[in-house]
Formats: sequence, structure tokens, C-alpha cells
Amino acid sequence: MQVAERPLLKIEAETEGGKITFRAKGPLSMVAGPVMKKVNETFAAEKPVRSGTDEIVFSTWIPPAPSPAFDRMISAQVAALTRRRVPDQVSIGVIRACPNDCLHCSAPSRTGEVLSSGVVKRVIGEALDLGSYMISFDGGEPMTRRDLPDLVAAVDYRAICASFTSGYALTEELARSLKKAGLYAVRVSIDSPHPEEHDRFRGRKGAFSDAISGIKNALAAGLMVDLFMVTSPMNIDDLEEAYSLAAELSVHELSLYEIVAVGRWSTHADEVLTGSDIDRVSRFHQDKNRLPEGPRVTAFPRLLSPDMFGCFAGRRWLHVDASGDVLPCAYMPIPFGNVRDTSLADIWKGMGRDRWLRGKPQGCMMKDEEFRRAHPSILEIG
Repeated sequence: MQVAERPLLKIEAETEGGKITFRAKGPLSMVAGPVMKKVNETFAAEKPVRSGTDEIVFSTWIPPAPSPAFDRMISAQVAALTRRRVPDQVSIGVIRACPNDCLHCSAPSRTGEVLSSGVVKRVIGEALDLGSYMISFDGGEPMTRRDLPDLVAAVDYRAICASFTSGYALTEELARSLKKAGLYAVRVSIDSPHPEEHDRFRGRKGAFSDAISGIKNALAAGLMVDLFMVTSPMNIDDLEEAYSLAAELSVHELSLYEIVAVGRWSTHADEVLTGSDIDRVSRFHQDKNRLPEGPRVTAFPRLLSPDMFGCFAGRRWLHVDASGDVLPCAYMPIPFGNVRDTSLADIWKGMGRDRWLRGKPQGCMMKDEEFRRAHPSILEIG
């Protein structure tokens, strides 16, 4: 199956035994060869969400193939090989307001001016022009923003669109409206598969029920659903239970992120994942993706490790917070400009000149003691 086509490069995919192999053809196939080798090595131990003769959906984090957005993803991988910076994925904090009071919130301030619809749409357009293939909405709680379907509709065919949510206010009606507007996936965050513990971490009774309700409404509307868990010393022993919950709900993916000492967790630098914890999460990722049935697992501590792809912050990721400040990622509170008065392209260009964000990407920079000492504002709670 041909899954990507550029003027000088074509990508074909073959599926066998539930596994996918990509092959490059055309004048640029030699240039793309190392990219395809890396992709195939990565995918060899993975499983797609689903695959067929006409379409492959590998993950909620990757555009379906074939599609224009998947073409752009391949172009972004080739660009990374040639050191041309492309913000593959751009997340936008469309609102600060949130009904929860999470212990680990990276953006705890729930007051302040909200980005206008016009600014958000302009940022989306600029991100697409820079080559982004996925636009995500973040918060606060994005579902509380009444014009969210209109913002989703601003993401055109060049990219897929996703939204993080706690499940709060994700009603059947809203889920249908978001699907109609073009939303590709929702990432419903959960801190524990145990209702009482999840509610405690979220600081609100009923938060777990909202998450489950939001998941069911999203699935009923035909949306892709990712159960998103920030993994910490508090819930790392619940990985199996979290997977069982994801399987029971029939979600498409279970994504595991690594807790970062930022925001409300900024003074908990000693309460993060250890090296052995990350090895455990990595093995969990590999073991579950060997299973023929059940949801796909995406463990970012594995994928963003120095041995895999390294840190994407400011190199292949961008985050625009609800005040308009542009950060290397949502967990690195270091602004490089504000979209209210500067174009995203100029900010992205300036970010590329930063000495910390140049060169070969390593592991999460927020765990680098020298980096944290050089940026004392990291310890400030918003």
C-alpha cells in the first residue's frame, strides 16, 4: 500500500502478522533510507491500533496512512535527519479554567486572560505553514471552551487534531460536535485506575466518573480515544490495572507520560521516576504491544529516551500556553516569545538558536540539574 507521496519520494507499507514495514522509493529514497530504517526498527516491536488493505492507523499520535498529514509526518522525519527544524506537533492551551485541582498540575494558575478565537486560529494556521502534522488543544480543561468545535474546524486537512481532557463536560452532544468538526482523538487523563485515588489526586470528588463518562461519550461519537496517564512513583504499581481499565473500556491506546518536577510538582524533584522505573515502563510498553489483542501502549519515557528519539522539546515540539507564551513543551515553562505580538515562525526560529535546544537531543532536559540551575524560574509555581 502506498501511504505517502511527495514529488521525489514515495513510501510504501506492507503488513504481515500485524506488523508494519515501510519502504522508500524515488530519487530521495537514499536520503530517506536512514529514516525508514529507524522507523522500521521502532515499529518492529510495536502494534498498530488497526490496519487494513486501505488504511493503517498506527497510533492516536500519528496521522492515518495514507493521508496528507501522514505525508507531512514523513517529510518532518526527513527534515529532522537533515537538521531542518519542523515543529511536528504543536499544543495550544486554549483556556486556563479547570474544575480540577491536580496535585501535579504543570499550569496551576486558573485565572488570566484567555486566548481569543482569532489568535488561536492564527496560531493554528502558522503552525500548519511551518509543517506541523498534529495540533493538540490543552488547558485547563478545553471542553469548557464553548467555541472548541469551531477551533477544531480551523485545523485543515494538513494535520490531525486532538484534545486533552479530564472528561469533564465531554457530553454526548459535544463529542458528536467535535467529531463533526474534524477532531481525530481525545486524550482522557487519568491518574489512577482506582476511583478514590484518582479523585484525591484531582482534588475533586467525581473526577473519575467524569473521565469514564467522557471516554464512553467519545467512543460513541466515533472518536479515537487515548487513556493518558502521567506516570509517577504514586501510580507506577498500577500499570496493569490501568491497562485492564483501558481494555475494559475498549479505548484505542494507553499513553504513559513521565511526571516532571514543574508547576505544583516543582518542589518534588526527588519524587520522579528513577532509571529502574523507566526500564519498567519500557518493558511494559514492549510486553503489551506484543499482545495480539487489547489497546496499544505508548510509553514516552521509552520513546523520548536518548537511546530512541531523545527529547523533542523545542526541537520538534512547541507549546503555546493560555497567555500566548510559546514554550519548548508544556512541561518546560521557559517562554521564547508571545504569539499576541510575534509570529510563531519568528519565535520558532529564535528557539532554534538557544544553546540548550541545539545539537543532538538527549533525555528530558527538565531532569538535567545544570539546566534547572540555569533556569531558576522553573521553580516558580504559576
